[in-house]
Amino acid sequence: MKKLLFCLLFCLTGFTHAAVDIAGVKFEDKTKLGSTELVLNGAGMRSRFIIKVYVIGLYLAEKKTAVADVLAQKGAKRLHVVTLRELTAEQFADALVEGLHKNHSDAETEALKARIEEFRNAILSLKTAAKNDVITIDWLPESGTRLSVNGKQQGNDIAGDDFYRALLKIWLGQKPAQDDLKEALLGK
Repeated sequence: MKKLLFCLLFCLTGFTHAAVDIAGVKFEDKTKLGSTELVLNGAGMRSRFIIKVYVIGLYLAEKKTAVADVLAQKGAKRLHVVTLRELTAEQFADALVEGLHKNHSDAETEALKARIEEFRNAILSLKTAAKNDVITIDWLPESGTRLSVNGKQQGNDIAGDDFYRALLKIWLGQKPAQDDLKEALLGK
């Protein structure tokens, strides 16, 4: 009987800390960002035609399934990206900027212009992203948007939660990078 209870407890514990596996990349169900514990809201894979480009997970303070709720949520957030193929920094930066333009009016983009350029330059300083590089785009309320590659910060933190919300719209906006990826990030 003790063995049965032990096995049951072990199985239940395993399910509460299960990782999500996408294309061989594991996304833990929780992560820490500073002193804040975040939960995996959803994760998915970006592909173009039949080419697997990257996997991405969205971590929030609490799970949300509606875009408006994700964008309105206060506190720390993380986009966790793992490349599945080598990308030039220019390819990655251009795709992000294109996603920003698709999901914002000209006036909104103009208001973000200097910060978009600063973020783009931080990416371009990398030259290339190798297969399996880990890119995190964090929202830290006390300092701004932080870009890190393989644990090393790139560029300076960029102020303004409006900028981080704009970045989220690349994947969650009206014209997302990929429709099924948007649904996956929303945990659907």
